[in-house]
Amino acid sequence: MRELARSFATPAEIFEADVRDIAAVKSAANDFMSRHGVPDLVIGNAGISKGTLTEFERDAEAFRETFETNVMGLVHTFHPFVAPMRSRGQGILAGIASVAGFRGLPGASAYSASKAAAISYLEALRVELHGSGVRVATICPGFIATPMTAKNPYPMPFILPVDDAARRIVRAIDSGRSFSVIPWQMAIVGRLLGLLPNAIYDRLLAGRAHKPRDN
Repeated sequence: MRELARSFATPAEIFEADVRDIAAVKSAANDFMSRHGVPDLVIGNAGISKGTLTEFERDAEAFRETFETNVMGLVHTFHPFVAPMRSRGQGILAGIASVAGFRGLPGASAYSASKAAAISYLEALRVELHGSGVRVATICPGFIATPMTAKNPYPMPFILPVDDAARRIVRAIDSGRSFSVIPWQMAIVGRLLGLLPNAIYDRLLAGRAHKPRDN
């Protein structure tokens, strides 16, 4: 985080909180607002990805952790700022979802389901805040070269370096669009996958290698 801040020549102040713990997130948010006022932009970006298979009982814990982080983490991150932004009549809530939420990915069912839920949640929040002056932006990246993708045993088309992805996300938020896919090529891939009939999609993805599960 500090390296990214330096790369954009922007000073950074760090507040620690587990996004699964709403009390901890509210405390950090209130601490920030007491020092700096209501922010212009809040980005919900915390996320985890684990290989999961429903047939293994121990993977139920990975499902729970993934949903608590990827979905409830967004809720907890945005909650403290909604009322203050609405009162001010201005602000942006930007949620990082994923192209993985467009269709269910075998071996990554928890991740793709959580990102599908994130997309729907952000859409509902956008409509709830319509006319309030608070804008909600949904950002769906494709593959980004991070430790989370490093162990993926399958091709990752159009994968982006972290700094490049961050700059594209900033541009997408600044654009004013309510929904963005990064990079644009993944929007085409996602649209094509969405158009495939189930029978073809099933055959196409059935032999795909799975993300490693926790042992």
